[in-house]
Amino acid sequence: MSNGGGTEMTPEPDPAAVPDGLVSAVVHLVGTGPVLLGAYTVAELTAVDAVVDFLEARPSDEVLAEAVRSLAARQLLVGGPDGQQVQVRGDLGIAVAFQQRARLVLDARVTGTRAGEPWRILLLPQPEQICLMVRIDALGVHELGLYPLDEALRQLAGWLPKGDRAVPGSAGDPDEVLAAAHRSALITVTRYTAQGSAETAGTSTDLILAARDGKLHEFRRDPADPAALVPGPQDGADVRARLDGLLAGDVRAG
Repeated sequence: MSNGGGTEMTPEPDPAAVPDGLVSAVVHLVGTGPVLLGAYTVAELTAVDAVVDFLEARPSDEVLAEAVRSLAARQLLVGGPDGQQVQVRGDLGIAVAFQQRARLVLDARVTGTRAGEPWRILLLPQPEQICLMVRIDALGVHELGLYPLDEALRQLAGWLPKGDRAVPGSAGDPDEVLAAAHRSALITVTRYTAQGSAETAGTSTDLILAARDGKLHEFRRDPADPAALVPGPQDGADVRARLDGLLAGDVRAG
């Protein structure tokens, strides 16, 4: 970011420049409550290289060009003083800076959602126990905010499928359970390394939840055959504890 509050983006994969004191100031602010960073389209996020590696489709050049014009018109994207860099300003610049600091992403996707709620949520935890949260709705609008990590996980757990815990293995074939579930979720935690704004995915762990007939079923990938699902462990852990285990790298959670 520059003195004007914008993140400087360069053509090379170098990290964006962040002004001194920005991170500590934002972390302090999040300590007083969530900091909402606005809502953006996938094209606008792609234009500034924000959470791009976690998105599924790259917009066309024409759509990207329109997104750049829209950001420039709102003074969120401006040319740098040397003519080679651009500055991402305001709340979007803060989102870019915190995304580049993260080295882990929790990607949760839910089926059976209702109108007005997201179908996908991304969490990007930070070392200071805060979290960049991205909510994605059916229209592709990405709502960004910074939250205390505990609060983000509480909200995520409340959004995921619910029900009394089913006895592991009692429901039969996992594919049949998922097909009959009124709400199901795939939660993937991926650790990654980064060179500037380019992320390289590393290890990942999955957790699958399915709510059917008032029961919550849990599955994980079979270590011997990742394409197959097996029942989750019989340890009695609730969904929030399972999320904590995923973030901590506990392979039993996935």
